[in-house]
Amino acid sequence: MKRFVYRKQQGAQLRMILSVCVFLLIGLVFLQGISSISAGTRKRQKESLENAIMRSVTHCYAVEGSYPADLDYLKENYGLTYDETLFFVDYQMIGANILPDITIIERKE
Repeated sequence: MKRFVYRKQQGAQLRMILSVCVFLLIGLVFLQGISSISAGTRKRQKESLENAIMRSVTHCYAVEGSYPADLDYLKENYGLTYDETLFFVDYQMIGANILPDITIIERKE
């Protein structure tokens, strides 16, 4: 009779370990999915920022006849806003009638 009780306890322990492993696997898959979604969102934010800056620069050139001297001018006069904790924007003015060199770099979290 003791032999059967031991096997029942051993089977219960095995099922418990298997349940924990399945739970951990599901948790890892869930975290990987969230990470993937987050990376995709950052990529879309960067693309949106690139488009907004180019649109503001082009609008400024069309209205004023020259490209803006710096990024702050676009922020003050053309309503450009972005999260500076997520992105660093390097804006290099080359000349009044030459499109500025604009580089957007993602900051590490």
